Amino acid sequence: MSAAPQTPAATEPPDAAESPDTAPSDETAPPAGTPSGPARAAGGARRSLALALLTGAAGAGLALLASGRTWARGSAVLAQGELPRTVTGADVTGVPGALAVVGLAALVAVFAVRRAGRIAVATLLALSGTGIVVAAVLGNSDTSALREKAATAVGLTGADVHHVTHTGWPWVAAAGGLLLLVAGVLALLFGRRWPAMSGRYERTPGGARGPRRAPAAPDLDRPEEIWKSLDRGEDPTR
Repeated sequence: MSAAPQTPAATEPPDAAESPDTAPSDETAPPAGTPSGPARAAGGARRSLALALLTGAAGAGLALLASGRTWARGSAVLAQGELPRTVTGADVTGVPGALAVVGLAALVAVFAVRRAGRIAVATLLALSGTGIVVAAVLGNSDTSALREKAATAVGLTGADVHHVTHTGWPWVAAAGGLLLLVAGVLALLFGRRWPAMSGRYERTPGGARGPRRAPAAPDLDRPEEIWKSLDRGEDPTR
């Protein structure tokens, strides 16, 4: 007798790892509501822009304010006694006030230029802040302006001053320069992503202007429009 045909073995159930119910979830997907890469970059550019504007404007304002305040006091010796003298930051050095104006102009000019021009203006902004810091620190211990005022008051060249005291305004000017320096560094690091002034009013290459818009057709129901067309040498009936 021939052997009975064997029935095929039952197929094994699919592996648990291949079951759709146990498929591995995508753990690398960002959670809902997380901003995408371009959105994060735009947000970072806006924050750095706002910080640079605030620090730059505040730094220039502090340097200009400190330049007009009293930096040092002293007394010129006279035969009748002592004559008090004071000097402002502008008397000691005009560098902080001048560089504050330059830095403020550079802060505004950052948005009017692009690419290499923006890097150059940002460098100027940072250098303005550095110059203010150096000039303010050196001016804090400078007594030459006091001696000049004492000589003018006494009428003798080389007159000396006594009881010299310095105020805190030189350090305020130095703080303003430091803020300008921070604004310049921010412009150097993130300025390439900042917006620039619109080029809608710029000329096209070669100096040619864009195409002029054709004048609108006159309204024949309004007599004043017909007269305006005739004054321009146009035929309103065409």
